[in-house]
Amino acid sequence: MKDLSVTLSGVKLDNPVIPASGTFGFGQEFLPYYDINILGSLSFKGTTAESRYGNPTPRIAECPNGMLNSVGLQNPGVDHVIAHELPALRKVFHKPIVANISGFSIDEYVSCVEKLTREKQVEILEVNISCPNVHGGGMAFGTSPEAAASVTRAVKQVATKPVYIKLSPNVTDIVSIARACEDAGADGLSLINTLLGMRIDLKRRKPVLANVMGGYSGPGIFPVALRMVYQVTGAVKIPVIGMGGIATARDVIEMMMAGAKAVQVGAANLVNPYACTEIIEQLPVEMDKLGIDRLSDITRI
Repeated sequence: MKDLSVTLSGVKLDNPVIPASGTFGFGQEFLPYYDINILGSLSFKGTTAESRYGNPTPRIAECPNGMLNSVGLQNPGVDHVIAHELPALRKVFHKPIVANISGFSIDEYVSCVEKLTREKQVEILEVNISCPNVHGGGMAFGTSPEAAASVTRAVKQVATKPVYIKLSPNVTDIVSIARACEDAGADGLSLINTLLGMRIDLKRRKPVLANVMGGYSGPGIFPVALRMVYQVTGAVKIPVIGMGGIATARDVIEMMMAGAKAVQVGAANLVNPYACTEIIEQLPVEMDKLGIDRLSDITRI
């Protein structure tokens, strides 16, 4: 019997596979396809203090080996999530969940963390710092070590659950930002978020996306994600959840060999709704081929 279990900051998961925020909703959308309790955990849709309609359409564009999205954090707001989405999720999913939190000011991050840290089923708070800082000229919090550290310190003051900071790859030195988050008290890190990209409609001679640019995800970014996870796990002592283009069981194993303690599967869910369950079912097969008995043993650090 192969051991797929992993542990993140004291939170034990049956396996390392977690659907990434924004690709799995609040779990309800996937109930017709399979029993979602096969998952290690799930990271629910990025939640902000107030409800957001998101960006204008079109906000999805296909790309070779992936896709662009500029959804714009469409969500019903943290109070609605707590009152409606989480109770509904508890009825069908009986494992720890990851609360993905976004914000446009430090106060907004703190407010959301303060509310979601009280939720019993929420075991990890995943703080997405790729949002533009409205009080700092619009640059994302995750583009500078100082800004990343300021968010980390602020949310750690109110969090009673482990805080994982989700890092943007759209930087020149992700290691310095990772270290800044660790020094500011982060319990773990999630990386990478999407890479900034765009497409042009040749007939219209205009950008495909209404927002012009969007986040590139899918298998095409896997080598970049793997490189960044390897760099970061070699520089910090806190656990890392690796993501970015993971689509197969072998991708999971490779990402864990690069240093990740667990993984998130994103764009693959939008192409194939069975992606996560197929990966989990295939993991023991691939482990057997590679002579791996315990998945947690292969993480290099």
